[in-house]
Amino acid sequence: MSPTNSNRIAARHRRTRKDHSTETAEDYVEAVAEIQELRGNCRVVDLAERFAVSHVTVTKIISRLKKEGFVDTEPYRPVVLTEKGARLAAESQERHQLVYHFLLSIGVPERIAAIDSEGIEHHVSPETLERFRALAEGYRKKGVNIPSGSAKELPQPQSSRKNDKKRRGSSRSKSK
Repeated sequence: MSPTNSNRIAARHRRTRKDHSTETAEDYVEAVAEIQELRGNCRVVDLAERFAVSHVTVTKIISRLKKEGFVDTEPYRPVVLTEKGARLAAESQERHQLVYHFLLSIGVPERIAAIDSEGIEHHVSPETLERFRALAEGYRKKGVNIPSGSAKELPQPQSSRKNDKKRRGSSRSKSK
């Protein structure tokens, strides 16, 4: 294998490792945002229940997210997203919804699209997301019937993609 080809392969693996390193942070801030919206506040026990993990596991992750500036909390108090955490949650929710809608638009059953979008959302580049958006919108314009669970509009790109590019770059923080 030539050095150039070897470098390309190594670069792909580096990106995948970076994507893996932020999955937990993205999943947790997205969950905190959703739970806050549904219940008004989010507690450690809510997250433990949602992810089917122990209270201790959630406490460790929340502690790390607090150090990284994504959440704020005190013992026996709700978990609150910081501005940075809210931005990451919104970006994660947008990616998740876009992948989910794309999968539905190509005929993936809702249950499977919901499961698959949980993993794919963490590993898709901004360029691929834009292709997903364009294809899903094209299918919709052609009258392809997308199941009722996807009645929401496709998420539109945020005014600036620099956060997404920056997040996908070397400044990504470790989450595992």
